[in-house]
Amino acid sequence: MAGNDADNPLASEYLQVQTTTDSRAEAMELAAGAVRARLAACGQVAGPVASTYWWNDEIERAEEWFVFFKLPAHRYADLAAYIAEHHSYDEPEILATPLVAGSTTFLSWIAEETRPAAAPGSGTAESDTGEPGTAEPGTTEADTAEPDTAESDVPRPREPGVASPSDVSG
Repeated sequence: MAGNDADNPLASEYLQVQTTTDSRAEAMELAAGAVRARLAACGQVAGPVASTYWWNDEIERAEEWFVFFKLPAHRYADLAAYIAEHHSYDEPEILATPLVAGSTTFLSWIAEETRPAAAPGSGTAESDTGEPGTAEPGTTEADTAEPDTAESDVPRPREPGVASPSDVSG
């Protein structure tokens, strides 16, 4: 049964990373930018939440939005650098939690959607380890390129609660 792969040893190779921002717009932009860059398979925005924290020797209160990212553990450093570079806070929260269990199909989807694309004209793709030129033997640039259409014929796992085109009647 999907979603019940508690004994999946690969789960610990994946993370959920979170940060907070002071605006929904910034949260949405961080999520979209990280996903576009394939640093995370998905970015989710939740909030607002009421935060209370120490800053510059004073207690501060603020309304903030969470951004949650799902990614392979080996992509963490790149995502953390992206967040630090694009975040408006001087000291953004960047926390990673290992996923200790997860459905095999969902974890495979995370790996697939965060695999860096081949450099244009290189004929090679980066592997899961991020090493250039280590695509599987026989893989060409055409094999790793983005599909030409917005929707491919390959079914993709989706986030819970998100309707797929086939779920929506016209």
